[in-house]
Amino acid sequence: MTDSALLRLHTETVQPDWVDYNGHMNVAYYVLVFDHATDVFLNQVGMDATLRETTGSSVFVAEAHITYDQEVMEGEQVYITTQLLAYDEKRLHIFHRMHRATDDALAATNELMILQVNLNDRRVGPFHEDVRERIAAIAKQQAGLAMPDAAGRQISIRRK
Repeated sequence: MTDSALLRLHTETVQPDWVDYNGHMNVAYYVLVFDHATDVFLNQVGMDATLRETTGSSVFVAEAHITYDQEVMEGEQVYITTQLLAYDEKRLHIFHRMHRATDDALAATNELMILQVNLNDRRVGPFHEDVRERIAAIAKQQAGLAMPDAAGRQISIRRK
């Protein structure tokens, strides 16, 4: 299976106020762009504003990991690809890749563990059936994709 099974749902341009004293996009704005991509993905599977308003069903991020691979500068356009690594009745494990649009270079990655939460009682619970069906369809489409090298990493200083 090729990377064509990855979802390419979000594109964004680095804004002037996102650039830090080093002349590249500040770490906080990588998180913002990835968050925007997560929202687009969630809308794709039916976890949209209508569902939140009618059922109280939403999501919380339980864990996140970001790698920074290449600089992104003011005015550059980036696009995000999304891979569904795993899911169950109440969790999503997704992996985003941020690429510079000009040369497709990998700029950053974002790995997320997302929980389905009922906002009425603030408890984790199962996704609605139609959402689970959409998630399952994406999982089937992406079943042949390799696990990303950066997935499951932990932060540590390797001792010699």
